[in-house]
Formats: sequence, structure tokens, C-alpha cells
Amino acid sequence: MPIPIHDPQQAPGALKRLPLRKAAVLFIVAVCLCLFGLLYLQLEQSRRQDLAVAKVASSNLTRAMAQQAEDTFHSADLVMTSLVDWIEDDGYGATQKPRLQKTFARRVQQMGQLHGIFFFDKQGQWIITSFADLPRGNGVADRDYFKFHQQNESTLAHIGPAIRSRENGEWIIPISKRVNDHAGNFQGVLMAGIKMAYFDQFFKSFSLDDNGIMFLGLTDGTLLARRPFEENLIGTSLAQGRIYQKLLPEAQSGTAMIRSVVDDVVRLYGYRQLGSYPLVVAAASSRDTILKGWYERAFQSSVIIALVILGVGLFGWVFIHQVRNGERIEKNLRRAQLALEQIATHDSLTGLANRRLFERSLEIEFARGARQVSPVSLIMLDIDFFKRYNDAYGHVAGDHCLMQVAQVVKTCCQRKADLAVRYGGEEFAVLLPDTDINGALAIAGQIRRSVIDKHIIHSGSPTGYLTVSLGCYAFIPSGNDSLETFIHRADAALYQAKNAGRNRAAVLSLDGGIAELMRSDR
Repeated sequence: MPIPIHDPQQAPGALKRLPLRKAAVLFIVAVCLCLFGLLYLQLEQSRRQDLAVAKVASSNLTRAMAQQAEDTFHSADLVMTSLVDWIEDDGYGATQKPRLQKTFARRVQQMGQLHGIFFFDKQGQWIITSFADLPRGNGVADRDYFKFHQQNESTLAHIGPAIRSRENGEWIIPISKRVNDHAGNFQGVLMAGIKMAYFDQFFKSFSLDDNGIMFLGLTDGTLLARRPFEENLIGTSLAQGRIYQKLLPEAQSGTAMIRSVVDDVVRLYGYRQLGSYPLVVAAASSRDTILKGWYERAFQSSVIIALVILGVGLFGWVFIHQVRNGERIEKNLRRAQLALEQIATHDSLTGLANRRLFERSLEIEFARGARQVSPVSLIMLDIDFFKRYNDAYGHVAGDHCLMQVAQVVKTCCQRKADLAVRYGGEEFAVLLPDTDINGALAIAGQIRRSVIDKHIIHSGSPTGYLTVSLGCYAFIPSGNDSLETFIHRADAALYQAKNAGRNRAAVLSLDGGIAELMRSDR
């Protein structure tokens, strides 16, 4: 049983450094993940804050738009209500027309949002306008607002789709009221045209990005006014859009991020439905513009984190490289340590344990045997007529012969605790812990027969082939035993075997006598 001078597995450095490279990799990965996590949290919080600020701004903008639109139509509504009362009370005969025309004109001058005020009879013909001359044509019986009042008895103001004025072709938004006679019958329609340019100027007073939009529409989705102004879109329906389909049915005002089906631009929309009139206003800024500052901060933060991670990675690579070099150096040192221990404790020719390891093993087995009250056996063996073999075949052949015998001895030591030793020259020893004399004698016989089975030619031996002589001794240690005495008694049994004719094994009895137990013919 080989017992090394130094056990590399017990080295403190090995225990500490064994997981160091893996721990370093895990630490670097954890640091990088933490940096990524912190970057993500910081950017996400910043993005949400920018969007929250934009939502507040969008809500305020739509509130201002709604207030402006309501004030605009409410002012026109009040003027028209007073004029309708006048017409219904005093009529619009020849004596009233000049006064009404002047009043119409004065009201238009006072209210900048008005394109004009027009009164049509029940056939849709122009009766009075705020302009000096009546337009020529077939009237407005085909207009939607006229048909509405013709078919509905409601006296509330009606806001219709945007139209081009037949007076001068200007885009206007008509707000109209029904005029009845004293019996409540349909007498005509009073219409005031709100300039679309008025809303266009109002929309331009707000700061929007190039991709931003603002619009005014009816609750049925009809587009009345828009920024940027696109004439081909005026009057189109927005009813299938998300604002009208999903958002307005749930809440009359709010904000939402919507991707446009027209230009595929994602915008933050603020919308609001007016309470007094069937109108909806909305304003939207593109998400890219809202998050422009966030994108810049995200890029800067990402670059900084990338540089930090690169630095950590480079440091980690250098550190791991150093650890790997240290592990390689330590591994080489352990190999050198093992090689030195092998050299210090084993015979260089045969590979068996040397006397130094043998003596240390004896001390350990003596102490164990004393504790456990178990026997310890020793076999000493010697190659018969080995000097003659060297003289006949040379020292190189002699070394080869020693290696062959050593291999036999090592093979016969089947237990891990057994120790095969080259004691010196052609003499070998076998230490057998926890083995009595009978076990030792059995091993000795196995060794003797195995050497014979090798059929190593030896012209200097009476048998013509190589043989060995063996001496066995066994006892139970008491704790105060002498190593020299133990070895001497096994050696005495060996010499008894040699004196008795060689090629045999002998055992030293416990009373000190010599008992020859094996001969060459057995």
C-alpha cells in the first residue's frame, strides 16, 4: 500500500482554486447581466416617463382644441339663435331684409371664424346673406344640412360635413338651424359657415412634429378639418379607425398609441368628444419624436454600459487567463511532486516501493495492527544464485531479470493494502497487513510458483531455470514492537529456506524456531 509523502488533494491552494475559474466566469456573467438589467430598468423607466409627459401634453392639447371648437360653434350658435328668433317673430319681408342683411354682415365682421351667414327659404333659395349681392344659382336644396332640417323638426343647431361655399368656393363647415313659421311649419334654414381656414390657423398655433396630426371630425367619423391640410381627405370617414371603433365607446376622452393604416407611423393620440356638439377632436405626435430624447439617452447609456462590459470582459479574460496559467503551473507542480514522491518512495528499476516507503508503511501497519489486534505478515524473498546469473548473462540481463521478478511479486499482491518492496539488490519484501502466517505462506507459494512459470533460463542454477527462496513471519503488534526485529525474523526465515536448498519457502514460528513448510517439489 503506497503512502505518498505529500497528498496533493489536501493542498489548500487546490481546494481554493478548484472552482476559481468557473466562479470568475459566473461572476463576470452576473456583473454583465446586472449591468444589462440596470440599463433596461433605467431606460424603461425613462421611456415610461417620457410617454407619460407626452400623454399629459396630448390631453392638454386636445382639451384646448375641444374648448376652442366648442367656443367657436357656441358663439355661432348664439348668433344664429338670436337671428332665428328675429326672423320667426318679425318675418323677412321687404322691410326687414335690409336690416337683416346689415345685421348678418355686422355679425360676420365681429366674428372672425365666420365665412358668412345665409338664410334660405323652404325651397332652398337664397333670401338674405351677409354678402351685398345674392348668389346666382339653383339654391341649396341639395345640401345635406338643408335636407336635415327639412326632414327634422329639431330646433337645435346642426353641424354638417365640410363643403365648398357656392359664394366664393371657400371650404366651410356649416352650422345651421331650422326656421319655422308661427304655426311651427318649416319655413327655411339659417346657416352660418365656419371658415376651415380658421381652424387651420388655430391648429398651426400649436407646435407639432413633421409627422404629427390634428383633426376635427363629427361623431359619425366624418372628417371636417385636419392638420396638415389635405383637401382630398376632407369629408372622408374615420369611422373604421380605432378611435371611433374602440376608444370613444369606452371613454369620451383619453390617449392611445396607434399605428396609422395610412402611413404606418406609430403616433400617440389624444382624443376628446365635445359635450355640447357632435364633434370629436384629436391630436397626435409620432412616437419617434416623443422618444427622440430617450433614444439619444438610450444610445449614450448603451455605449457607456458596452464600454464598461468590454472593460469587465477584458479584465475577466486576463484574470481567467492568469487563473488558467496558475492552474496549469499548479498541475505541473503536482505532477512534479508526484514524480518526486515516486522517485523518493519507489525503486527506479522495478517500480516497487523502496526501503523508505517500506519503513513508513511498517510504522503505520504496526500502529493499526495494535489498535485492531490484527496480525501483520512479512515475506522476504531472494533470487537464487543471482550473482551467477549476472556473471553468465551480464548486468543488463540481470536488471531485466529483476524487473520480471518484481512484476511477479507485484501481481501476487492483489489487495490494495499489500505492499511489494525491493529491499536491496536481488532481495524483495512483501508486507501483508491483516494477514496471518497461513495467508503469508499462501502468497509466498504463489510467488514461488509464478517465478518458476516464467521459465527464465538460468544456467548457473541446479534446476536450469530461475527460482526464488522466501521467508515468512507473522505476529500481532503490541504497540512497542521493533521494526528491525520484525524484518530480522522474516530475513532469518529466508536464510533458513536458502540453507535448506533454495527454491522453497520457510516460516519462522512464534517460539523462535524455524519450520520449513515448502520445498521445491511441492
